[in-house]
Amino acid sequence: MPKVLARILDGSAIAAQIKQEVAEEVKRLAAQGVRPGLAAVLVGHVPASEIYVKSKVQTCRELGLYSDLLTPPDTVTTEDMLDVVRGLNDRDDIDGILVQLPLPRQVETKVLLDAVLPDKDVDGFHPVNAGRLQAGRPALAPCTPAGIIEILKRSDLPIAGQHAVVVGRSDIVGKPMAMLLLHENATVTICHSKTRDLGAVTREADILVAAIGRPGFVTPEMVKPGATIVDVGINRISTREEFDRYFAGNAKRLAGFEKRGSTIVGDVHPAAYELAGAYTPVPGGVGPLTIAMLMSNTVRAAKMRRGL
Repeated sequence: MPKVLARILDGSAIAAQIKQEVAEEVKRLAAQGVRPGLAAVLVGHVPASEIYVKSKVQTCRELGLYSDLLTPPDTVTTEDMLDVVRGLNDRDDIDGILVQLPLPRQVETKVLLDAVLPDKDVDGFHPVNAGRLQAGRPALAPCTPAGIIEILKRSDLPIAGQHAVVVGRSDIVGKPMAMLLLHENATVTICHSKTRDLGAVTREADILVAAIGRPGFVTPEMVKPGATIVDVGINRISTREEFDRYFAGNAKRLAGFEKRGSTIVGDVHPAAYELAGAYTPVPGGVGPLTIAMLMSNTVRAAKMRRGL
């Protein structure tokens, strides 16, 4: 019997759909005299963060949202940053506040994130939004988990009644992911580094979400044949030994690796994808949804703040 090829879930195409919907909603709001606004706070000069924030600001421009970029120096103190956030909290033209992480060591990250008004917390990190999400009330949910739900729904993959296993328990992905799946009527198991016989648990998953931050951590023997695999990981590898561990024999990937000196691998070993019924690739899977959902959250925040 011929092997059935796993279905690749195209995150870029789904992100493009969501952005188009956001642009249309922005036009509708403009007719009511409302223009959603996003403020991004980028401290110092971290090249990866600069590229990411630039992409967010550019996307705002493309979709018709107002954007403001604030760039405090990397010598900034917690109190200085709190003043920046308070100023943004008070501005009526700003509906969403994004503080780009990581912050310099001298800045107390949790204190700062807690200072953002929950109604403007488009990253969904504030304890109030976490509580609203847990209680099933209207909330701004973290962008990556919210994007994963969109991938599953828009790909017509069933969630209700499925056994979903989330590997990773971070406040940003793992915990909110489990809660969103639960709200969609999945049966949810959360695993982590202390889970005994992890493979036995992941092999039960109809939907397997890997968000543990370790390259190629989920191996083929940990996957149930036909499962939907959602790979949240983005891990950069730069040695030939690492490359061969994950991509041996992949000539196209090798050409890119040799040209750039590095490539990225998810939290799932590429060999495990072959067992899946459907999977999100790395890159081009979950990643593009994060910015799309940030735009969606900003529009949602603008509407919620105004009771629209």
